[in-house]
Amino acid sequence: MAAVITFILSALTALLLATGASAQVVPVVKPAAATPAEYMLGSGDVLRVLVFQNPDLTLETRVTETGLVSYPLLGNVRLGGQSVTAAEKIIADGLRNGNFVKNPQVTIVVLQVRGNQVSVLGQVNRPGRYPLEVADMRLTDLLATAGGTATSGADLVVVTGKRNGQPFRQEVDLPSLFAPGGATKDLLVLNGDTVWVDRQPLVYIYGEVQRPGPMRLERGMTLMQALATGGGLTQRGTEKGIRVHRKAADGSTKVMQTVLDARMEDGDVVYVRESLF
Repeated sequence: MAAVITFILSALTALLLATGASAQVVPVVKPAAATPAEYMLGSGDVLRVLVFQNPDLTLETRVTETGLVSYPLLGNVRLGGQSVTAAEKIIADGLRNGNFVKNPQVTIVVLQVRGNQVSVLGQVNRPGRYPLEVADMRLTDLLATAGGTATSGADLVVVTGKRNGQPFRQEVDLPSLFAPGGATKDLLVLNGDTVWVDRQPLVYIYGEVQRPGPMRLERGMTLMQALATGGGLTQRGTEKGIRVHRKAADGSTKVMQTVLDARMEDGDVVYVRESLF
């Protein structure tokens, strides 16, 4: 019996060794991390150029409108449109090839970003011109820099500029950027772009309601929801006396008596009449 058990164990051991020898180990390849894009120097940018152990070559200068920088020993050097790393290499190569410095170690610091800017206008907390300090700034990053949209700002944002030399205009729905898969819609802003945040859509309620006046038109808001936002009808108000005034495409105003679950539109005026009885 012991001999049989020994034979079985030996057979299993041989089988396991054969399986292990024939099996192939598949290496796990980790995806390469995305390299962040570098800032591209533009006209008006203020730079500080330093060369290690050569303080006499330290220079603070501004990139001209033509993208040039006047640098000691090298004359005019075109740095506009180059990344900081590429600009450092251009100056280092010039110093090395001209036999001015044997092994130059060049560092460029951008002191002021003036060449790449975008404008943020409309209903934001801090409208103005903002520098593109990174090459891959997105619309949400820019709006955050401008303090975010104001409480009076709409959800729809308009971005205008140029792409490939052609006029560019795109409307971006901000809430959709934070929905699943919405990150792909976060627009890349470029030098010269203008971001416009319009005012929020409004509806107006007056007559026999608790809180008459303008109110924000929420998405999918119905007549009943608008009346509820206004505090509802007064004791003298009547549902039969509700009228919606809406502007038509030709500029005329039409008066409608609609159901309470009818959708409201931007600029609608709701009037609640007084009950006669």
